[in-house]
Amino acid sequence: MQLHRRDVVDKATQLLDDYGIADLTMRRLARELGVTPGALYWHFADKQALLGAVADRILEPAVGTIEHGRWALRIHDLCVRLRNALLSATDGAELVSASFAAGRSERMAEILQRLDAAAAEAGIEPPNADLAARTVLYYVLGFTADEQSRLQWDAAGALSEDQSVMSTNPNARFTFGLALLVDGIAAQYVVRSGDHGIDPGVAVPAS
Repeated sequence: MQLHRRDVVDKATQLLDDYGIADLTMRRLARELGVTPGALYWHFADKQALLGAVADRILEPAVGTIEHGRWALRIHDLCVRLRNALLSATDGAELVSASFAAGRSERMAEILQRLDAAAAEAGIEPPNADLAARTVLYYVLGFTADEQSRLQWDAAGALSEDQSVMSTNPNARFTFGLALLVDGIAAQYVVRSGDHGIDPGVAVPAS
């Protein structure tokens, strides 16, 4: 049976969810697919390219919908969907972060562009709009990586009751931190423009 690129990505995504990123190796993937490791390189130049494709698969729900409304709500909605997508796969935040750092994820590039556009609409000028977008993106990736790590330690019984993820209300913590960043973007416009009477529309719904 002919092996297709989508078959490789499907199986790699399954292995990631079942075993985590440390056990997602080309050799194991080839064994699960019933092919030699060399067969995988017909579809992916290297493991980093494969991980980028898996990252893009994980991120599909985050980019499938175009955000509407004012810039602050668009940032909030996109970041909530991104966090949910990362949480949907074991080690999702770690894998996506690595792929983004290596420039191997097309969907992360799209998410960054959307955040950049929202920051520009908020009045942040280039290149600071890109910096604002990356700051928001790094917050989501870092928060979710910490959250997933705590979930794994919690499942192993290695955390005390007050350290448990469920006891810290991660949704509320995430929303609070995101609101701080959105407020900061709005404040930057106020400082530069001198228009302290503007309505930046920074209110975001609670999760």
